[in-house]
Amino acid sequence: MIAIDPESQSAQDNYKLLIGSIIPRPIALVTTLSKDGVLNAAPFSFFNIVSSNPPMVSVSVQRKNGMQKDTARNAEAQGAFVVHIADESYVEAMNGTAAQAAPEVSEVELTGLTPVASGRIKVPGILEARIRMECVLERALPLGGTEASPACDLLIGRIVRFHIADSLYENGRIDPDGLKPVSRLAGHDYAKLGERFTLIRPE
Repeated sequence: MIAIDPESQSAQDNYKLLIGSIIPRPIALVTTLSKDGVLNAAPFSFFNIVSSNPPMVSVSVQRKNGMQKDTARNAEAQGAFVVHIADESYVEAMNGTAAQAAPEVSEVELTGLTPVASGRIKVPGILEARIRMECVLERALPLGGTEASPACDLLIGRIVRFHIADSLYENGRIDPDGLKPVSRLAGHDYAKLGERFTLIRPE
């Protein structure tokens, strides 16, 4: 087995090991609203559950040369964002939102996605996503890099409303086969749900 000291190699090399090892990763398509009212959208696979009481999720937004991306900047300014679960039905449009667009350009318009009003927050969501979560910003933490130039912004969002397609929801549970979630691998690769198996957790 190869032993690698992360301090002996570049951040890019460590990134490659992380995204190649921690797979599959769920993808959050996040919408935010700029101070000028531009609806921004971008996908993030550094994303997961934080807590169920209250329900909270985390999204890590990597910085570029120490500069905040639109998502982190907008989420902090508005105090809210919407997380959408990536699925097969709109994966190509979701991938299109990853394009390097100027802050005044809406990736939602660029990719032909449909904005939909939220119920509890100002930030709109995307109609095509069959699960979306309205979040208020619980905390934003600049992490990594140096104190003067952090490497990322960790956004913790408290969910204030779930929106779930009728066809996926039954007795408080989500149908994973109906959702057809898409996950992230390394490089340009993605994965579908694939084969499932059950293991009973020991008492």
